[in-house]
Amino acid sequence: MLARVFAVGTLLVVTEIFLSLHARPEMNPPREELASFPSQLGPWLGIDLSISNDVRAILGDGDFLNRSYSTADGSSVELFIAYFASQRTGDTIHSPKHCLPGAGWTQLEAGRTTISSPDQHPLEINRYIVGKDKQRLLVLYWYQAHDRVTASEYWAKWYMLLDSIKLNRSDGALVRIMTPTDKTETMASAQQRAVDFTELILPLLDTYIPR
Repeated sequence: MLARVFAVGTLLVVTEIFLSLHARPEMNPPREELASFPSQLGPWLGIDLSISNDVRAILGDGDFLNRSYSTADGSSVELFIAYFASQRTGDTIHSPKHCLPGAGWTQLEAGRTTISSPDQHPLEINRYIVGKDKQRLLVLYWYQAHDRVTASEYWAKWYMLLDSIKLNRSDGALVRIMTPTDKTETMASAQQRAVDFTELILPLLDTYIPR
């Protein structure tokens, strides 16, 4: 009997919090639109890639950057950033582990790797290898919100819930870097290229993904 009363009480408290959160407007700190993200980063020159209407319909209401960067020696990476000012109304971050297979890519390997933050602290992010026909892509991605980087989709959603309560904010972003590799290149070389590019953009992200 006591356990049932406790369960009902807990449910009422959670329901009240949920309703109160949806009744008040969210805090949205100032930020720059992703369209203004630099198209030249050191030796890398970027060209915007289109996002189809079908993909935009899946992504929902947000601010998106889809850009290919290349260097004079032919190296290339693709940068995709999806920022959502609010995740309360159903527009949530989609994991590349769901999106890439939907586009015909097959998972070959999945794990984690560590990169250096601008203040030299280690950050754990996702490392993902996919293949399609004879193509292979090395993918690095993470979730970022409120000065927090996390590799876990589930922890990102948990932090989003906590920040909705504490900060009245549910904004957040996915950052994904992809680079192609072929049989003439080692995966270690492709990963170093992706990591170098990742560490190049990290100091810039606070302007577009507010702390």
